[in-house]
Amino acid sequence: MPIRLAAILAVWSSVAFAAAPQALQVYDGKPPAAGRIQVSDVEAPKTLDGDVVEIAGQAKAPDSVVTLSKSGKSRGDDALTLRFRQARQATLSVESGQPVDLRPYLAEGVLAFDVNVQALSAGGIAFKLRCGDDCERSVPYLVPGRELAGKGWRHLVFSLRCFYRDGDDFSAVTRPFAVDGSGSGQVSIANVTYQMRGASNANCPDYKTVAVTPDKLNESWSINWWTKRHEDKLAEARQLGKNAQIVFIGDSITHAWEKEGLPVWRRVYQPLGALDLGFSGDRTENVLWRLLHGEVDGLDPKVAVLMFGTNNTGHRQEDPRTTAAGIQRNIDELRKRLPHTRILLLAIFPRGEKPDDKLRRINEQVNAIIAGFADERTVFFANINQAFLQADGTLSTDIMPDLLHPNERGYEIWAEAMAPALKKLLSAADR
Repeated sequence: MPIRLAAILAVWSSVAFAAAPQALQVYDGKPPAAGRIQVSDVEAPKTLDGDVVEIAGQAKAPDSVVTLSKSGKSRGDDALTLRFRQARQATLSVESGQPVDLRPYLAEGVLAFDVNVQALSAGGIAFKLRCGDDCERSVPYLVPGRELAGKGWRHLVFSLRCFYRDGDDFSAVTRPFAVDGSGSGQVSIANVTYQMRGASNANCPDYKTVAVTPDKLNESWSINWWTKRHEDKLAEARQLGKNAQIVFIGDSITHAWEKEGLPVWRRVYQPLGALDLGFSGDRTENVLWRLLHGEVDGLDPKVAVLMFGTNNTGHRQEDPRTTAAGIQRNIDELRKRLPHTRILLLAIFPRGEKPDDKLRRINEQVNAIIAGFADERTVFFANINQAFLQADGTLSTDIMPDLLHPNERGYEIWAEAMAPALKKLLSAADR
């Protein structure tokens, strides 16, 4: 057990443990007392008052259909079934009504439930709990979930520590269980309980190391194209070979040099034989997987432009130090594979409308750390974020329509703001 967690547990009195039930029932055919069952997509939730509730035709997800219904496992109505089609996010949630204290279960406790994955070939699932307004913890389950499809009911047991991060307060949990679906699929759950002790039979990523552990991007909306894009980029890299002077490495913001930024790319970077290694949705561990699987092998560019990490923030609201460690791990790998290349590390771009946007503030903390990665010999840091912002620090939809991804004007700004640093590094490489 981690020392900090052990210390937290030690201060709780034996009375608190004695008062906690050995098994805390979350769903056994009905919600907890004063609780409720809800379903939601990207907009407002609906409560399951009868046997079925549906959400369809929402403004932000017009093609999405999400249905939650009572169903059966041991009897006719002791389970819940979530069906979702073309959903960005479909959530079945058990709301506790009265806050639940899960602290006594942290030492050796488990979350146990039965699940029946009827269909998931075009979807993904994750299991979640909410421990506060700014505390939602998730365990992704797309790959193992697809392996369970069509195999009937299975009993899953997760260590509660799968959902815990240092500093979390599990004393008043209002959503002790939820299933998130995306894409299209059908999943049923039953018999959801927290147990004081148990042997887990389901794995979860270690939140402290996930950012530096290479992995593919396994999301319902990416899994069908991500590996194909990697293979295509391997072929493109082989074709360019040593003619590539600049390589851009990143996530969707870099990927979109091939879309919204294409006019700028063709004019500014294509003449230099530039290679775009941006993949939508990528987090630091996904970039690392690509590097370890040959995406820059055989290249010898003068400059590699790096800008990623915002998906670590957006998907996991990750500790800035953890995201920074993931970025550092990628830099280390690049320096091994491209020993003659100068690395231009960009600050993660601003997101959210206002300076106090929660996710923007996390990114800024990451930027404060990674600025120190520059050694001014092989790694150089540039923060061009002010070029995207108005005088009061707000981000305009005229530049980033969704307050995250630039439009063509945004890519013009990127190219113009980065030009002095890039020119300097290209010129130095020619000496």
